[in-house]
Amino acid sequence: MAKKIVTDLELKGKTVLVRADFNVPMKDGEITDDNRIVQALPTIKYIIEQGGKIVLFSHLGKVKEESDKAGLTLKPVADALSEKLGKEITFVPETRGKKLEQAVKDLNDGDVLLVENTRYEDVDGKKESKNDPELGKYWASLGDVFVNDAFGTAHREHASNVGIASNLETVAGFLMEKEIKYIGGVVENPDKPVVAILGGAKVSDKIGVITNLLNIADKVLIGGGMSYTFFKAQGKEIGLSLLEKDKVDFAKELLDRAGDQIVLPVDCKIAKEFSNDAEITEVSVDDIPADQEAMDIGPKTVELFKEQLQGAHTVVWNGPMGVFELSNFAKGTIGVCEAIAELKDANTIIGGGDSAAAAISLGYGDDFSHISTGGGASLEYLEGKELPGVVAIANK
Repeated sequence: MAKKIVTDLELKGKTVLVRADFNVPMKDGEITDDNRIVQALPTIKYIIEQGGKIVLFSHLGKVKEESDKAGLTLKPVADALSEKLGKEITFVPETRGKKLEQAVKDLNDGDVLLVENTRYEDVDGKKESKNDPELGKYWASLGDVFVNDAFGTAHREHASNVGIASNLETVAGFLMEKEIKYIGGVVENPDKPVVAILGGAKVSDKIGVITNLLNIADKVLIGGGMSYTFFKAQGKEIGLSLLEKDKVDFAKELLDRAGDQIVLPVDCKIAKEFSNDAEITEVSVDDIPADQEAMDIGPKTVELFKEQLQGAHTVVWNGPMGVFELSNFAKGTIGVCEAIAELKDANTIIGGGDSAAAAISLGYGDDFSHISTGGGASLEYLEGKELPGVVAIANK
């Protein structure tokens, strides 16, 4: 269902509340990856150009007690945002009260204010995370309209997304619109043929995704640690490779049901220890020794997956093909990333998380149609679940 977006509103002179996702990785008070700030810029710039007064909300990390606050302030985000916009940002180091209310009143058209980390409200009773109705109503009272551009939290029912939306006219920002179009499009109305590539460590993390994608995709290619549970279901020796014993029966059921719709690796890279210095051997998946661990797909599997991708109109990828944080076991993930990036006539979508980080770090960020900013949110969307943050946005 089409949602209202920020361009559907008259913004001049309005106080526009914006839920962004500035949950950026930090180390020693420094931002180590500003991708989420960059992704929020188009919506912010548009509202500035239209003469709106912007009040930004975001969470950062998990604030469980008073002592967590100092290390999880949004002040570094305010500084980074100010630099990227080329204008001063008003940062209010509070989540409610007279100082915040006055700062909002003092905004002129085109001004931007950032409210302190919404999770500060979790110290006393988890008011943000449990969508305290009084808090959502209070934040809503600060503005005229609400733009939700934080897909990364769309699977959560928090005061700063669903709570505000319950009290104000709510539309999607450009990033949220893009996520609904691409991730939602895979689930609701994909351009066929569809090929899904799933990796990562655990079958249990992706049960709902695999099950739902088997109803949508023409082929589901499975790599990464989760594939060895499927091999176990086929009765193969998997050595010391990752295994979820309690998911072997589920994997067998899926294989029996899906037939050749599921494509598994044909070779893998094995080693005796979890180390970049370990001696690596490439073997068939039928020849994994009992005393070694498979840690990446092999070159024949990369070629097989490339063949399966040919002719696809929609490709969705979620999860690495091996232990990609160790360079010697990253070649499978790199190979799959390159294969998808080379598909110029397909909608190519990465469903957030580690695969998104891999594509960006490998320099392929611009070669995909869409890289989701939501890990958990994109997974739940691909499962076919309704996301509270999306549901709360007004329909056209």
